[in-house]
Amino acid sequence: MVSVLARLPRGTRTGTLPLVGVAGAASLAVAVAALTGLSLALVVVQTLDPAGGRSVGDSVVLAGRLWLLAQGGELRIGSGPLVLAPLLLTLGVAWGLAQAGRGVARLRAPMDPGDAARTVAVVAGVHLALTLLLALLLDAPDARVGLLRTAAGGAVLAVVATGWGVLRESGVLDDVLDRGPSRAVLRGVLAGLLTALALCTLVVAVAVVSDAAGYAALSRSLGGAGAGAVGLTGLGLLLLPNAAAAVLGLSAGPGFFVGSGTLVSVHGVTLDAVPALPMLAALPDTQAVPLIAFASQLVPAVAGLVAGTTVGRWFPGHDAGSVVAGLHGILAGVLLGVAGGVLAWIAGGSLGDGALAQVGAPPLATGISMAAQCGITAALGAAVSRWRARG
Repeated sequence: MVSVLARLPRGTRTGTLPLVGVAGAASLAVAVAALTGLSLALVVVQTLDPAGGRSVGDSVVLAGRLWLLAQGGELRIGSGPLVLAPLLLTLGVAWGLAQAGRGVARLRAPMDPGDAARTVAVVAGVHLALTLLLALLLDAPDARVGLLRTAAGGAVLAVVATGWGVLRESGVLDDVLDRGPSRAVLRGVLAGLLTALALCTLVVAVAVVSDAAGYAALSRSLGGAGAGAVGLTGLGLLLLPNAAAAVLGLSAGPGFFVGSGTLVSVHGVTLDAVPALPMLAALPDTQAVPLIAFASQLVPAVAGLVAGTTVGRWFPGHDAGSVVAGLHGILAGVLLGVAGGVLAWIAGGSLGDGALAQVGAPPLATGISMAAQCGITAALGAAVSRWRARG
């Protein structure tokens, strides 16, 4: 449904399809597609278990709980509150909702502000209703669902993603960004953030490969034969953006936590018991700071340089000089730090009470440190890039 709407040509507005019905159907299609795909993936994984693995019903329940966690939901299990969004799944849901908004906007073009607001309200409303219904159905004595947090997370995700899709397709976003250097600054922030995440993901990959034996040993110890290996690999992929966000905190300086007893930073390493997740084999084996941690300190500088260079290259007007571009580069660097802090906040959470109540990089310290480092290099990159563009 969503892909069909997105492929419709512009200007195919029709009065026979009510806006509320189309928006509601698009939102429903996103939820059904995501839950069905996730459930099928889990069922296929369980077929690899020679002992039979989970039943189809249990796989569907697990898929539903992952869906709730992906939207910032909370599960209260025996060890305490579980609040950790698998960000790869979150990005998939957000992409689907954005496509739903774009499809409805394309179908109803030209779209006035009232239609845009109704589209966002309906898509977000249906998504929230389905999320709450699923939360009530999956609530169980061994896994209580925190309805308030789950509802808030689902509503925010739906409004932001759908709003982005509608504004982008309707042209309103372009009209706003065409005023002054806003587009150049936002391009710089996006380029810098993607660069930082790519480098942080590379750091995670290097750390895992450097202790491949530990990863394999931990996977074997958890059992499950082929199903266990594939399932743990899939879980690691879902949490890969979370790991990259944690490394972002490491590269910025504050480091990251895996519970109150484990802290990894360039200032020192403190180790304690951690969950039996193979990806955590990337953690240092001793309290010596690994070389890759020191190398990661270049990430904010490189990300800021990329952001500033992008600002200088896309800066509008021929009269603006290097100084003006450099000042906007500082703004891009500060906004990049804010984005890094927000990402660290979204990617973190808790895996229970007590020792595992804090997981991830500290958002405020990460954001402030990134803003300071990225602002300096972004200003330099923007000034030099603008100077070269003007010849």
